[in-house]
Amino acid sequence: MFSHIQIGIHDLPRMTAFYNAVLSELGMIRMADEEDGGPEGAGWQYPGQRWPQFWVQFPFNGQPASAGNGTQVSFAAPSQAAVDAAWRQALLQGGSDEGAPGLRAQYAPDYYGAYCRDPEGNKLCFVCAEGLPLAHHQ
Repeated sequence: MFSHIQIGIHDLPRMTAFYNAVLSELGMIRMADEEDGGPEGAGWQYPGQRWPQFWVQFPFNGQPASAGNGTQVSFAAPSQAAVDAAWRQALLQGGSDEGAPGLRAQYAPDYYGAYCRDPEGNKLCFVCAEGLPLAHHQ
């Protein structure tokens, strides 16, 4: 459904280290740095797939980045163990807890998710549930 998601950041080295650790738990890898004429940033994707992509980048308009109120980036996980690992890694890397891993039957009987914020306040979710597009993990 989405080609890529991009969030604005203040501290590229810190956010790159955070997302390298967290997204590797979901099977994503860091993309090669490329000069595309835009502000400096870092991107991740699944091995062997061009899309989807996730990016952290300095804002194009040059203004300070800010976390969106009501905004959440949710990552599909291949297993409940991957949800647990990504959430734990996020907290180890300076993120904050917004909801420990567990079943959330109010969303679906098999919805297993965890919530946190990255070091700059962006809200993240890691979720495992039947029907999520996980072909990249097969």
